[in-house]
Amino acid sequence: MPVQFEGIRAEHEAVRQRAGLFDISHMAMIHLQGPSLIATLQTLVPTDLGTLKPGTAQYTVLLTEAAGIVDDLIFYRQDDLADAQQVMVIANAATTAKDIAWLQQHLTAAQCLSHLSDRALLALQGPQAEEILQPLTDSPLADLGRFQHAEIALQGQLQGQSAFVARTGYTGEDGFEIMVSSEMAVDLWRSLVAAGAKPCGLGARDTLRLEAAMALYGQDIDETTTPLEAGLGWLVHLDRKGDFMGRSVLEQQAQGLSRKLVGLQMVGRGIARHGYRLCHDGAAIGEVTSGTLSPTLGYPIALAYVERPFARVGQTIDVDIRGKLYGATVVKRPFYRRRP
Repeated sequence: MPVQFEGIRAEHEAVRQRAGLFDISHMAMIHLQGPSLIATLQTLVPTDLGTLKPGTAQYTVLLTEAAGIVDDLIFYRQDDLADAQQVMVIANAATTAKDIAWLQQHLTAAQCLSHLSDRALLALQGPQAEEILQPLTDSPLADLGRFQHAEIALQGQLQGQSAFVARTGYTGEDGFEIMVSSEMAVDLWRSLVAAGAKPCGLGARDTLRLEAAMALYGQDIDETTTPLEAGLGWLVHLDRKGDFMGRSVLEQQAQGLSRKLVGLQMVGRGIARHGYRLCHDGAAIGEVTSGTLSPTLGYPIALAYVERPFARVGQTIDVDIRGKLYGATVVKRPFYRRRP
């Protein structure tokens, strides 16, 4: 996926107003299968997977014993076999080898893992995504709810082919992630573009996810951060499940955090970038993890870890940008929320 096709702003606006198309085939596509698979996965994540039914999906994080985030990913539970459960996993590209090794380390001998390197993955995102995709299938896409998925038959030029379609995405908009064989990916891409989707690159993907305050692995979250510190407490179900990796650390952190990931709105035009130092009354209090000029909102925004006393909404702090201090205010996340 290139940084841009026509331009980051044009592609960003297409997703917010109409529909954009991303080639995200670099993402890790992993198939898990085996008896008691959900029970095994329960021990690796802080989220209760007991309610995950076939045809539904769950965003969550793999944890270390210290509750550090190995990766953030989505589990898609597929139809159960007579003697096994099946789960599709979509994970970050840069952590593919690490994720596979971590999962294999904890799977039982009767459970197996397959890296689907012969598949392609496209993301069709935006308010017109359903309208654009619907003519390519007889399946009623309106019946596919958020974080649901299905195997659907394709029509038209792609008749006789099928696709794994999930109502998930990384832009803050409605849309679909579509997994197909590598051989048919180009034809599907061309069909979607011909129907009105604008090709989009990595630049727009980053500005879109940041407006939606979606974490980027390696910048906003990693093995040195816990889900509670990262504002992912809604994934931590201490009262709903038994023991899991990192539970004891999260139980301690639930009593009080020393730092927290917050949203920042810059005062003026200074743009906070990854690694910039945060200060209050001259003392260092944190660091920026992601920042950009928001194309939708028209002002600079950022995510940053700050010491807990400075994490409240409305708190003013300073961002050190190349030796000069620029004001910023802690604001609620997400920065942008799509209309219902």
